[in-house]
Amino acid sequence: MNRIRGLYLFVSLLAFLGFTSPSFTSNALAKEKELVGAGATFPYPLYSKMFSEYYRVYKVKVNYQAIGSGGGIRQLRAKVVDFGASDAYLSDEELAKFPAPVLHIPITAGAVAISYNLPGNPSLRLTPEVLADIFLGKITRWDDPRIQQINLSTKLPPMKIIVVHRSDGSGTTFIFTDYLSKVSKEWAQRVGKGKAVKWPTGLGGKGNAGVAGLIKQLPGAIGYVELVYCLTNDMPFAAIKNKSGNFVLPSIESVTESANIELPDDMRVSLCDTSAPNGYPISGFTWILVYQDLSQGGLSEEKAQALADLLWWMTHEGQKYTKPLHFSPLSDTAKRKVEALLKKLTFKGKVLLQPESRP
Repeated sequence: MNRIRGLYLFVSLLAFLGFTSPSFTSNALAKEKELVGAGATFPYPLYSKMFSEYYRVYKVKVNYQAIGSGGGIRQLRAKVVDFGASDAYLSDEELAKFPAPVLHIPITAGAVAISYNLPGNPSLRLTPEVLADIFLGKITRWDDPRIQQINLSTKLPPMKIIVVHRSDGSGTTFIFTDYLSKVSKEWAQRVGKGKAVKWPTGLGGKGNAGVAGLIKQLPGAIGYVELVYCLTNDMPFAAIKNKSGNFVLPSIESVTESANIELPDDMRVSLCDTSAPNGYPISGFTWILVYQDLSQGGLSEEKAQALADLLWWMTHEGQKYTKPLHFSPLSDTAKRKVEALLKKLTFKGKVLLQPESRP
């Protein structure tokens, strides 16, 4: 705040002496109301809407670059953005590489859908074992008996399967490979989970949009994308057999159901392979990552307060934008955990969100 006041006095003096104009003063001060973030493409449709509405009401601009979770994490660690965004929570090892403590603020939950390109795009059901073997390169044709056996009412074509995956570091990849690692011992041993892995087979696309584009272009393709990319591009997606033996399609309701589990205080939790009977098994939270003491990220006090206020709005009033864009809102249980985390945000030890001033 002192820096802002000093800037105001400085440019006002220059204006008085005739070296600048009042418009420069307002522009210089307005710059402090611009926040910069980067990371996950998974929640980009939601973040784009939220940031647009927040600017319309509060005149705080948010410049968000959807470069993938890996890029967002690297830029936050390098302190070139005010916040990062990731669909994968940071491991203890990754957290130890940051110069100061980092908080995980979940904003919404979403589904990683399994989309495909087949003649007529029939409804498709897949088991965990079959899905893992497709991405391991062990099942290579759509008319393979193992796929046909779980889709008896559909005549599958004698086409080659073209696997499509992410080429960039991605939280969407983390969710998908976390799921495959839980349901397939061979996948866990050969490939494992991560934001980037060594794929046994397939073609790479950059971002959710890149993967969706390749699936639409290539007959016989199968790949994983955020559900909203399927819905907005009129792409089919498969029902996946969950741990309870039910074939479940991704939806707002089935993702919310998948999160009906005990949540840790730091909100670093996987929703994959949920035990909820009606839960979609390839689901996950997406988080905004910030330094607990925002001064450690290079923010001024003005920007730190603006970011804290934005995060409170996104996890409260802003939740009304989730369902129309096919994302799942935070449950009441998750919201209480988030509130406790947000009230830990500080600037040089000063608490930014006072409990008594918040609902």
